[in-house]
Amino acid sequence: MKFTKGYWQIRDEITPLYAIEYGDSKILGNCLTVYAPARHIEKRGDCLNLGMLTVRLSSPMENVIKVSVSHFEGTQYKGPFAEITDENPVIHMEETEEEIIYRTGKTKAVIDKRPDSWGICFYDGDRKLTNTGFHNIACMSNGDSGRRFMVEQLALDVDEFVYGLGERFTPFVKNGQTVEMWNEDGGTASEIAYKNVPFYITNIGYGILLDNEGDASFEVASEKVERVQFSVEGERLDYYVINGGTPKGTIQTYTELTGKPALPPAWSFGLWLSTSFTTDYDEATTSSFIQGMADRDIPLHVFHFDCFWMEAYEWCNFTWDQKTFPDPKEMLKRYHDRGLKICVWINPYIAQKSPLFAEGMKQGYLLKKNNGDVWQTDLWQAGMGLVDFTNRDAVSWYQGKLKILLHMGVDCFKTDFGERIPVKDIAYFDGSDPVKMHNYYTYLYNQAVFELLEKERGLGEAVLFARSATVGSQKFPVHWGGDCSANYPSMAETLRSGLSLSCAGFGFWSHDISGFESTASADVYKRWCQFGLMSSHSRLHGSSSYRVPWLFDDEACEVLRKFVKLKCRLMPYLYRQAVLSHEEGIPMMRPMFVEFPEDRGCDALDKQYMMGDSLLIAPVFKESGEVDYYLPAGKWYNLLTDQFIEGGGWQKEHHDFFTMPLLVRPNSILAMGGCDDRPDYNYSNGATLYLSVFEDGAKTSTSVTDLDGNIVMTAKARREGDVIFLHVEGGNGNWSYETLGDKAVIVVIE
Repeated sequence: MKFTKGYWQIRDEITPLYAIEYGDSKILGNCLTVYAPARHIEKRGDCLNLGMLTVRLSSPMENVIKVSVSHFEGTQYKGPFAEITDENPVIHMEETEEEIIYRTGKTKAVIDKRPDSWGICFYDGDRKLTNTGFHNIACMSNGDSGRRFMVEQLALDVDEFVYGLGERFTPFVKNGQTVEMWNEDGGTASEIAYKNVPFYITNIGYGILLDNEGDASFEVASEKVERVQFSVEGERLDYYVINGGTPKGTIQTYTELTGKPALPPAWSFGLWLSTSFTTDYDEATTSSFIQGMADRDIPLHVFHFDCFWMEAYEWCNFTWDQKTFPDPKEMLKRYHDRGLKICVWINPYIAQKSPLFAEGMKQGYLLKKNNGDVWQTDLWQAGMGLVDFTNRDAVSWYQGKLKILLHMGVDCFKTDFGERIPVKDIAYFDGSDPVKMHNYYTYLYNQAVFELLEKERGLGEAVLFARSATVGSQKFPVHWGGDCSANYPSMAETLRSGLSLSCAGFGFWSHDISGFESTASADVYKRWCQFGLMSSHSRLHGSSSYRVPWLFDDEACEVLRKFVKLKCRLMPYLYRQAVLSHEEGIPMMRPMFVEFPEDRGCDALDKQYMMGDSLLIAPVFKESGEVDYYLPAGKWYNLLTDQFIEGGGWQKEHHDFFTMPLLVRPNSILAMGGCDDRPDYNYSNGATLYLSVFEDGAKTSTSVTDLDGNIVMTAKARREGDVIFLHVEGGNGNWSYETLGDKAVIVVIE
């Protein structure tokens, strides 16, 4: 939201109250409270008839500083609030005549005490990160509407770029954009998003989390071009300054604060095939898809039933449509016998025709209006209501319906929707603020389903396919990008959204291969298969048409087969990266600036990414097969073409449908497995280690895990002159070597 007309003028309806100078301070435990009057105080009488802002500094964990700014503290400040880790870190405070220093770890905030010189500067050691100062912190009153907003503006340096703020389909670098934190079902071709996360990071290496689940607004160098402004309605604004030293370190610290992703089961990394949305299907249809994949030697690992596994007008009743699936338990057993896992579509909406509506209404489990009526709408399903997940009894009731499906043979759920949440005339069971619940609802929804899966299936076996998200939702993987279109621009905007989302620690991510809306041309389908199988999770899904490859052309079957089998062989590497994402909070899919923060050429790259530490992937987004991508310095190895490419600049290449830029990082070890038809197998049995180009004196290592994430084999390598030394622990110790070329080797572990 903008409050000014240019730099000098305030909008006519707005009356600002700015923090102007330091007035006083108090220390209570680890909290520093600073009082900042709205004008310079020269004499006693100046403090009369004057507003003042109260600024509190605290710290929930080392290298994280929370800033709370309030105007009228008698105003109710209701949740929900994001779940935050509080480790009660050691805090150091120092005060001189001119400043107060608040320090946690290597991070400090310096408050300027000089008269008429308000400001707080944030530092990483002696390195300045950002600051707030003259006419930045404010309470803005709108005289026309009577609404009041709290505002903060944090400085941006020259060449400082802003990223993140959840899933965003707009340009990857957010400078110059206005970003509204409001979950909506709007597809991938607009500025609205399914997954709004009020957290951004910059290429300087710090992040800002706005601790407000409501209708927050970010002006990223778009009201004051040298600052990021964020504002919320009300009398209080809270935010965290998160300093991990580097972009990667800051993402890691952010997930320590808000939660690390759970580790999905290894089988979930295989190929998922869907019925699609509005297509006609029954067991004969789904069985023909499954058999068709087997006949063409295309490994398939998860089959998904979308909405119409339930009867129309009754979403959700959590009961198979008996007219279409008369014996679902036996059908699921047959599919399990073929080695498949089963996913079914659900959402948190209960249609009026569903038997669960009357049951939920009677028990008080559906969201109500202030007058006690059940809130209902005809949008999506006739007369539908919402489960009130602030009511633990309602959560248990909802989980009980899903538990029946799990006992029948369902393995996981696609938790669709969760964005169309009302805010007017709404009364939640726990008294939560309806505006803040609009975005936070999805957290409670997906938490309820994930919690059930962990309880019923065990830790490490729970996985979702979720569309909406907010702060902390990364704990409940996997998330997919939503309703994209079947063309190259939509393929690229989908990648941008995944890169933005990864900045908030979402470790696992997917998208609808070949696009959801309309039907892709054969070339788009094949290019998207490459991209989709080089994502952490891979699903073929569409709207009104099927996504089996033989409906596109014969070559599509060959392309899909090649890349599914390639992904299965890459699982020793990919699953180790998944374990690291779970343990350290660093996403599998990483923007280039996160992995190469010192390379300015990586700052704005949004059509390529790192998959873990060692693989660079640049999908092809052109019908011509041409692709331009940037390689950081060093000699890289293309795993698909067996070519070495010297980095340090831009590359322009042409690829057919069986190759793409899939490059192994210099000075790294890439572990590949001996199985190409499943993602879940013994990764150390028959493994291959690719030792990429090593510079003299370089050292590196890698590990291979079992399916529980435990390390079972470690390889270490170093180069001295023309000799590469390799040491492997674990496995059976039977190795053979093959020269790959230019001081790189393949080690096969028998």
